[in-house]
Amino acid sequence: MTLPGLAFPKPTAQIDPFHQVLGPELTITFLLQFGGAPLNLADNPQGRGAVELLVGPDKARELAVSCTHLFKKRVPLAKRWLAQALKAQGHSNAQIARTLRATDVSVSGWLKGATR
Repeated sequence: MTLPGLAFPKPTAQIDPFHQVLGPELTITFLLQFGGAPLNLADNPQGRGAVELLVGPDKARELAVSCTHLFKKRVPLAKRWLAQALKAQGHSNAQIARTLRATDVSVSGWLKGATR
């Protein structure tokens, strides 16, 4: 749920492939769960993987096809984008800081440059 007057931030280049497949809400959940670590995706998911449990088999297959080159590195943390997206959902700066394991000062800085 997005607050009136606050739109989701435009995805950065590093998360745009995930955003295109998952949409904004699911991208938030995906990045919070898998961000910061390498991730291997099966081309033909069998219902046992954590990604498939989160996004479903069709989206897991789409991610495997469209984002596989990104997973060889790491799933991005994208804390600035996440802070802005969580703010658009109505979370307070303190809640965002706890969720992202960051300080409230960092969150304020990330949000300062955001379009409101």
